[in-house]
Amino acid sequence: MNRLNSLTTRIFAIFWLTLALVLMSVLLLPTLDSRQLKSLSKEEIRHCLLIKAELEKAFTHYKKGQQTLLWKRILIKPLIPGKRLIFVDPDGQIFGAPRHEIATVRNFISLSDDIKTPKKKIYTQMEIMGPFSIYDGEKTYMIYLARREVLPQANFINLLFDRPLFLLFFTMLISTPLLLWLAWSLAKPARKLKAAADAVTKGDLRIHPELESGPIEFRATGVSFNQMIEGLVQMITAQQRLISDMSHELRTPLTRLQLATALIRRKQGNSSELERIENEALRLENMIDNLLSVSRYQYNDQKNHQVLSADTLWYDMLESALFEAKHVGKSLHIVSAPESWLILGNAESLDSALENIIRNALRYSNQQIIITFSADAQGITIIVEDDGPGVAEKEEELIFTPFYRTDEARDRASGGTGLGLAIVSSVVAQHNGHVYAMKSRYGGLRVVLWLPRYYE
Repeated sequence: MNRLNSLTTRIFAIFWLTLALVLMSVLLLPTLDSRQLKSLSKEEIRHCLLIKAELEKAFTHYKKGQQTLLWKRILIKPLIPGKRLIFVDPDGQIFGAPRHEIATVRNFISLSDDIKTPKKKIYTQMEIMGPFSIYDGEKTYMIYLARREVLPQANFINLLFDRPLFLLFFTMLISTPLLLWLAWSLAKPARKLKAAADAVTKGDLRIHPELESGPIEFRATGVSFNQMIEGLVQMITAQQRLISDMSHELRTPLTRLQLATALIRRKQGNSSELERIENEALRLENMIDNLLSVSRYQYNDQKNHQVLSADTLWYDMLESALFEAKHVGKSLHIVSAPESWLILGNAESLDSALENIIRNALRYSNQQIIITFSADAQGITIIVEDDGPGVAEKEEELIFTPFYRTDEARDRASGGTGLGLAIVSSVVAQHNGHVYAMKSRYGGLRVVLWLPRYYE
């Protein structure tokens, strides 16, 4: 059974089955040609013998020398409606056939000239059967029965039989559905495997039991693929646990450091050194939080996704951003607000992603930040621009990588850790969207975020 379920065996069996069907079609189709020479049925032989007996009886009633009158009567007026008799004398002369049919009659005579085994054959416009013999008192004639009211075989079918190359082409055309089915059935497991691999690239690390069925080769590949996913999940889980443990261990001495600085300030008062230590401790705490966020969003479980409305998803965050911009003396202008567009995703992570972009713009802008929301049938586009210093063109892609900072001194002064836009990139990738940066028309940075729309 394992051998029968092998992909190699399937391909071999279906190939030879298709080849056998093609060969059978090529060999059997010519036998279906109704124009082939065939033997008469018993009923047709009986019918012809009755006609022969009637003619011989008529000749016996005419006196010798009067057969010519009977011949004229037979040839001018057919004895049987819709049929006519064709006679061939011992010298090979043909009587009873129009001039344009003589060649056809001669062809049939060359194929069937034995009265012991009469035949029949269909031509373009008529059917001929015979021969039978008759004696008129002087000579023995061969009789053939012709019938015009025969429906000829379709011209298309005649073309198949008359032209072997066209017949071969038609046979190949008939076999095409079987070959397409073969290709589809063989490619189906590969398509499942590709779909599962695409899901993994999007962060969906679910096991796919359907990959472990079908041909042996694909089944083994499916088992290995699922084992790979299990290994990835274990590795990612271990990595997240390591980051979580490290952050927990780092928070303990960090808390002690903050407590120590508070005690020193109480005893000795405030100083620039203490402020520097507190700033660095706060920066370290932010970095730990961001590291945990990157780890969580990069391998976010898509089962937590739900249908969200854009207008309610970012409402509170935008209100907070407007308040903060006003507090620091900057202008934040929302050109077009989000509407009730639907998104399938995680509310917390999507809110955090846009907040990181806006906070980045607030941090580095000189005076103004412009936010635009728009949507089409495919997705939602969010554009955040500022009038700050911006970044070099070669660094527009690098700013979304973890810990990348374009200006070390500026990041230290602003408290940046180089992880904010990396969080954005991870979240957007989890939601099958994309994000990129470019130079703004206001002189600063322009960040474009796109997310696919959801339709119920």
